Amino acid sequence: MDLTQGTAEEKNRRAKKMMLWFGIVSLIMGFAGWTSAYIVSSKRDDWISDLELPQAFFVSTAIIILSSITYFMAKQAVRRNGQRQATTFLIITLLLGITFIVLQFFGFSQMLENGYYFTGPTSSIKMSYVFLIAAVHIVHVVAGLVSLLVVFVQQIRGKYMPDDMLGLELGATFWHFLDFLWIYLILFMYFVK
Repeated sequence: MDLTQGTAEEKNRRAKKMMLWFGIVSLIMGFAGWTSAYIVSSKRDDWISDLELPQAFFVSTAIIILSSITYFMAKQAVRRNGQRQATTFLIITLLLGITFIVLQFFGFSQMLENGYYFTGPTSSIKMSYVFLIAAVHIVHVVAGLVSLLVVFVQQIRGKYMPDDMLGLELGATFWHFLDFLWIYLILFMYFVK
């Protein structure tokens, strides 16, 4: 398919989708760099191999998976022209996203209570990576929440219809990416000792 063909609206849609995917690929490269550095650093003598991740991280994983499901359900509701249902599912997704972030901070608190710090004399390189990776993911979830708020406002304004829901699709794609990214990160940090 020739990407230069089509109406101005079709070209605009393709350009927006392409920009989102460029952003996602750059995020993948960033997190791949941090997880690669984590693996390389795990060979150090001062690496803590018996660290247990905070329970709040695992609970937050279930929450973000649930939020992806509710975002998907919002999209499906718009496809069926169920605008009220879509709005409800978007509100639930927003609340779950906020809950995810709150639980991440509880996880940080649990690590601090166990004597693990990001930096300082009682910190370790592994804990610095765990804090860094989780914190950078939180920043991106905040960006996802901003995107979700924009989608929510547009939904309330009646912008999305079964045949016109580009903003909703882009927002959902980014949100699902953040979900899969966290699943990868939590599994990575759990299994790479």
